[in-house]
Amino acid sequence: MSSDRVKSTGNDPLHLQADVLVLGGGPSGAWAALAAAEDGARVVLADKGYLGTSGATAPSNTGTWCVPPGENRGQAVERRWQRTGGLADQRWMLRCVDQAYENLVKLSEWGYLFPHEDDGRLYIANLRGPDYMRFMRRRVLKAGVTVLDHHPALELLSNGDAITGASGVDRQRNRDWSVEAKAVVLATGGCAFHERILGATGLTGDGYLMAAEAGAHLSGMEFTGKYTLAPYETSLNKGLPYRWATFYREDGSPLLDANGEQVSNGIGEREKDIAKALIDGPVFARLDHAEPALQDWLRRGQPNCFVPHDRAGIDPFKDLFRITLRAEGTVRGTGGIMLATVDCGTGVPGLYVAGDAASRENMTGAVSGGGAVNSSWAIASGWWSGKGASTYARKSARKAFRSISKPLGEAGLRPAGNARADLRTAQIIEAVRAEVIPLEKNYFRDGTTLHTSSERLESLWNDVRQHLHTEGVDRVRSREAASITASARWSLASALARSESRGMHRRADRPGSDPAFARRILVSGVDAVRIGEAQISREGIAS
Repeated sequence: MSSDRVKSTGNDPLHLQADVLVLGGGPSGAWAALAAAEDGARVVLADKGYLGTSGATAPSNTGTWCVPPGENRGQAVERRWQRTGGLADQRWMLRCVDQAYENLVKLSEWGYLFPHEDDGRLYIANLRGPDYMRFMRRRVLKAGVTVLDHHPALELLSNGDAITGASGVDRQRNRDWSVEAKAVVLATGGCAFHERILGATGLTGDGYLMAAEAGAHLSGMEFTGKYTLAPYETSLNKGLPYRWATFYREDGSPLLDANGEQVSNGIGEREKDIAKALIDGPVFARLDHAEPALQDWLRRGQPNCFVPHDRAGIDPFKDLFRITLRAEGTVRGTGGIMLATVDCGTGVPGLYVAGDAASRENMTGAVSGGGAVNSSWAIASGWWSGKGASTYARKSARKAFRSISKPLGEAGLRPAGNARADLRTAQIIEAVRAEVIPLEKNYFRDGTTLHTSSERLESLWNDVRQHLHTEGVDRVRSREAASITASARWSLASALARSESRGMHRRADRPGSDPAFARRILVSGVDAVRIGEAQISREGIAS
């Protein structure tokens, strides 16, 4: 049942019990809820927004990494693995393409309307975000899942041995809520550091902080250097049209690379030239490499990309328009909560993770996940985590939710010192952004700048941990500020530990890749950040 059917009196706190609690309402959360419900579990899904419209998938069309069974399956995985900087695991990749394909077929069988190819076959490799997530909402409700819309989670609950649920705030009714559960799936998405990109308003790293407070590790947090081209002062971080663009400086002169050639195809290797030019001043683009037939295809396939141009009276195929690079943090990066088991367990009993909240190094290594791989990963990891959480709940020795639980949340909720009224969440977030968004700090990195930014963030974290405190619904904002700050600290600590360049981690002072760093960088700890090497259990993974 949906949140409007959950009965409670006035502003009295809402308290529910479940076998499995899923936090997050994007595709991975929806698939986790469906998997757990199919397995016979009582499931509650709590979303910061509205299941079906929140998150990065809902406003977008997204391809999937769709690899059908057959002899070409292994070759497809091998080709993609070659692009991962040596950090991905082909066994995980094979599992993912198999599970994602199986679930895409399920979607068709359930009635999702895929388009047809010219020969009449269903084309299941592409998902229309709004339709897809609206369909998933209906399916989740049909499965008997209790959905709590606009119920952001603030913290996990623990009995000292295992995770026993979570609590948060109902934003619409201004009341607290808690769910006792035998297992929890974190499907809270990545961290966009409050950058203005499609669907990323609520992607503030909340799950990372909750997991770290419970004792989980994170991995791949150094791989946050992914940026995507967008029209200036818009949120349209969809780079496909720029494959057919050429680029110009503010005076109208062509943007040239180091060899004196005009820069074109902005989603390829030339992106670095564009990034360097943007540090110096404004850059403009024109989609003048697109032939008329291609222009029509782009407008039909990516209609929202052209809305800001049409509103401004610009023909992007003929006219110059100003562009920028939007940082995408871990939303299109690869970092997140480390997977400790094949069913997406975190190593903390009762805590599972899915989608962008999880590290995707097994899938994408040091490069961007992109829509295709990330979409399939959301499907597969959601399914595995839901099944894993349901199995754990069924085997749990706890009886009838009688364990005594305590909340684990600290920063942004329970300051270690005296609260300071002058410490504002907006100022905290802007201070973080100043260290992790600028191209000269995050796209192009060096040890000196990383150290300086890290010291600034440590000082900021001390203020957050010691003095940040709010009440009521405002706790959501303070918790987001704490999560963004923590995510930035882990990102920079990992970037300092990886003394090389690999994939989207670009160190000007360490320009080459070092074979000694063909391994995972682990980060853990909340107040004291700890760095280590990943030891991931692969027991039970089919080859």
